[in-house]
Amino acid sequence: MPSSLRALRLGLIILLVLVGTTLSAGWAMHQAKRQAMETDARRASEQLSLYANALHTLIERYRALPAVLALDPELIGALRGPVTPALQDALNHKLERINGAANSSTLELLDRTGLAIAASNWRLPTTYVGSNYGFRPYFKQTRSQGSGRFYAVGVTSGVPGYFLSSAVNDEHGRFLGAMVVKLEFPELEREWRQGSDILLVSDARGITFIANQDGWRYRELQPLDGADRAELAETRQYDKQPLVPLQHQTLTRFTANSRLARVQGPDGSAEYLWESLPLEAEGWTLHLLRKPQVAEDGRNAALAAAAIWLSLVFASLFVSQRLRLARLRRRSREELKRQVEERTRELRTAQEGLVQSAKLAALGQMSAALAHEINQPLTTQRMQLETLRLLLDHGRHDQARQALEPLEQMLTRMAALTGHLKSFARNSPGGLRERLDLATVVDQALHLLETRIRNEDVDIALYLARPAWVRGDAIRLEQVLINLLRNALDAMAGKRYKRLEIRIEADDSQWRLSVLDSGGGILDSDLAKVFDPFFTTKPVGEGLGLGLAISYGIVVDAGGRLQVENLPGGARFSLTLPRDLEPVC
Repeated sequence: MPSSLRALRLGLIILLVLVGTTLSAGWAMHQAKRQAMETDARRASEQLSLYANALHTLIERYRALPAVLALDPELIGALRGPVTPALQDALNHKLERINGAANSSTLELLDRTGLAIAASNWRLPTTYVGSNYGFRPYFKQTRSQGSGRFYAVGVTSGVPGYFLSSAVNDEHGRFLGAMVVKLEFPELEREWRQGSDILLVSDARGITFIANQDGWRYRELQPLDGADRAELAETRQYDKQPLVPLQHQTLTRFTANSRLARVQGPDGSAEYLWESLPLEAEGWTLHLLRKPQVAEDGRNAALAAAAIWLSLVFASLFVSQRLRLARLRRRSREELKRQVEERTRELRTAQEGLVQSAKLAALGQMSAALAHEINQPLTTQRMQLETLRLLLDHGRHDQARQALEPLEQMLTRMAALTGHLKSFARNSPGGLRERLDLATVVDQALHLLETRIRNEDVDIALYLARPAWVRGDAIRLEQVLINLLRNALDAMAGKRYKRLEIRIEADDSQWRLSVLDSGGGILDSDLAKVFDPFFTTKPVGEGLGLGLAISYGIVVDAGGRLQVENLPGGARFSLTLPRDLEPVC
């Protein structure tokens, strides 16, 4: 073959190799980038759901508060007649105490015109007392529909918040005024600020009002028309805050709520993976903006594709070098496998970190409920420690060693109790549904209260059907029973005759566990309110009125009922749960 033809052929081969390598590398890089972005978008969507649960849980914690307070006879009476300075002072102090116990931002009572006649922030210069909020949409909604909600910047305080309101009516259903609770989200924004993602919450008009980074709040995600601006001016929703358009352009759309967008943000133009999640209950939308991290993956994929292409070309052109090229391909595969395994480990570590962050957020949100639930075991442990100290003082070491075992068991149960926070964070019933004997639960509860029962000289009468198989969480049911027994002991304090009766009886397809005491019973006017949150007949400082409300929720979650009634000489609390039939072998 002439040298000129050989040179031409060699040139064509080199050109083919270069073109093929370029095309394959470009195609591989494009596919790798898209796949990496779709994977990152799915992870961002999952994390967005965690953030949405945190926001939803925070709001749901206070949604029923204004409706409960609207039933308060003292607030209803205040709206009926003239409000004297003394009455207003009493109302201010009452709302201040309730606001502190509920850990809400502000409570205010409005009359039928929207005038604030009392508020929990009455001590502050920016108090709501004396201001009229009849122009606010939440007040108009409450007057026409019975309840309202509205996020706005406070016209008095200048602090933004979410207003939840409920109508206060008289016994004939006539509108007297509105009870309003204001929620602020500084702690939520502070928690969201821990990560590098941008988190935004926008209203139905597309205006961002919650943001975890400076410069992103009060941005227009879509243009506002004249009617929108007129309504914003009338309601003063964002008051004097200037609204700035947020320029953004969709580059690639993955799903209806997932896309790659170029955004002109406070720090300049940049590309973001933009995930959105509608919050139907509030009419809001939660957004997560994350800078894509796909450059290295795309480069690795391009290198891999080029290596494969070159390997195929050289294998076909140089058959004589087959063995050598095979070794090269094997080394390339091993290197690629090593890189894939390393990348997989990094991604798994990042994912575990995200899960741990979500768990910590949930623990923070439920810490108050956990503190209340473990208060009773802690009290029992103090009594056990007192017994242990007496045994040690008298040299009864064997008995002291035996007394340590219940303490260890209680600590184990308290450790297991904290696991229930995961179910609360997901806003689901949660809890174990294991098969257990209800009579064993009674034995454990009585064991924990044995010292107090003995010291207070209480007669115990047990009528327990054994076994009484049910489905539920033994620790949570034990907490319910301990709460009922402690309330019964409190009711009998100071009585000459103290008798505590516990029964487990079959009732059709259910087991009924009853606790009867000789404490004189409950006032008829209080019977319907004993399971309401914050209701208590105990002196100030001896209870928040949450024990029976929490117990009621635990029993309902287990598929049962918790009831109370008065009997001659005392009260009877009845807990019913469905029977768990013996499985057929």
